[in-house]
Amino acid sequence: MSPDIIDLLNVKADGYNRPSFIAKDPVSIPHRFQLQQDIEIMGFWAAILAWGQRPVILKKAAELIDLMDGAPYDFVLNHDEHDLARFAAFKHRTFNFTDTAYFLSFFQTYYRQHNSLEDAFLPPDGATNDTTVRRHLEHFHDQFCSLPHFTPRTRKHIATPARNSSCKRLLMFLRWMVRRDHNGVDFGLWTRIRPDQLVIPIDVHVGRVANLLGLLPQRSTATHSPDWNTAVALTETLRQLDPTDPVRYDFALFGLGVEGEM
Repeated sequence: MSPDIIDLLNVKADGYNRPSFIAKDPVSIPHRFQLQQDIEIMGFWAAILAWGQRPVILKKAAELIDLMDGAPYDFVLNHDEHDLARFAAFKHRTFNFTDTAYFLSFFQTYYRQHNSLEDAFLPPDGATNDTTVRRHLEHFHDQFCSLPHFTPRTRKHIATPARNSSCKRLLMFLRWMVRRDHNGVDFGLWTRIRPDQLVIPIDVHVGRVANLLGLLPQRSTATHSPDWNTAVALTETLRQLDPTDPVRYDFALFGLGVEGEM
């Protein structure tokens, strides 16, 4: 990697990792809250809905907050079947009422037994020696899909490396929850998953800029659909620049792309 590219990535990572980044990004949704469980629930949901234009994503996530009376955690714990009717018209692309109902059911079942969603991502052995969050994501997928009334159509919204998915949305959520710095964008609420285990979420902007900078494997092109191996390979390249926090360069790659700088 050339010194010019290294300098560019460092400058842009610092330039975009600041509070001014929040307003237009889905991370602004969990930033509306102070309670950890509210942050987790709406951070997770905003990340899962994060495909398409950012203004639409923010609008749909805000609609969900309103449908939960502005208090996601309280609603999750205390709603009953009659309360589900208000969500009948909620839809975002392929995410529909069936998916919403299952998400609410999973959250209610889960949070009545656990204080933090972090537990759902922790394999039984804790995976402290793992170099990536692969097993964390696979464990979460299995946990999420485990309720007796699981709806198979909802599985497509919860990616897993076991299907070689790039897991972009879940990796973005993990970045929000795990990364810890003093810049005010990521929350750093979780402590049992390490920042160095994170894998970079590859969306169209990150993939395009990474290709232009020559950071992706040779087989990757601007039209190649990224998979789990591509995400890990890009992360390994960025790990050369920051072994303890390689995913901080998500800010640089995404920012350069979405702001039209490249």
